[in-house]
Amino acid sequence: MQRPDFDEIKTFEEFSKYYWYRDELIKICKAHGLASPSGKIQLNKVIEKYFHGEVVSARKKIADSKIVPKKVVSELTLKTGLIECGFTFGPKFRSFFEAQAGIRPFKFNVDMVATAKAVKESGDEAFTLGDLLDIFYGKKTYAKYDKSALQWNKFLQDFCADEKNANCKDKLKTAARLWKIVRESDMEKIYSREVLEKFTGEINYEQEV
Repeated sequence: MQRPDFDEIKTFEEFSKYYWYRDELIKICKAHGLASPSGKIQLNKVIEKYFHGEVVSARKKIADSKIVPKKVVSELTLKTGLIECGFTFGPKFRSFFEAQAGIRPFKFNVDMVATAKAVKESGDEAFTLGDLLDIFYGKKTYAKYDKSALQWNKFLQDFCADEKNANCKDKLKTAARLWKIVRESDMEKIYSREVLEKFTGEINYEQEV
């Protein structure tokens, strides 16, 4: 099934069947007067709420004259707000988490990265460094790493690994044409020999002589 225009889709469940690039989601949100955060997970949440009748409006920019400078946090504790302390993934905060977790070197996992980004985008001042540590241990869930961005890379990798494509004239372009068909359909976003054979004629598949 070919992917319809966004305005023709009636439910979030139908919307979720199709693959959407981050830039496409941002355009959809802006076109409908919705908030357009940079993260793909957050964009999908905004659109999900839109389908359920809740409009997350685009935020108005605050005039520079009204911006109140943040206070400097001299000592970090588990109760320190992530926004309050200007959290980054730099050495200062890495050392803090090393001390808290007893792990050296401490490595921020992908869900911590996704969460910190979501907290900053939403302006959630109640979220603390202790909450972020709970994300590390898997005790809480706030924002999950968006693995959908890796789907194309996996698709291309599997296409090239298929021995049937060993002599494909231009693997990258051919895989991209096939991916476009899969991406814009409600099919599962993975490569398979069956999908290749189904759409061989539509992607101008050529073998090297």
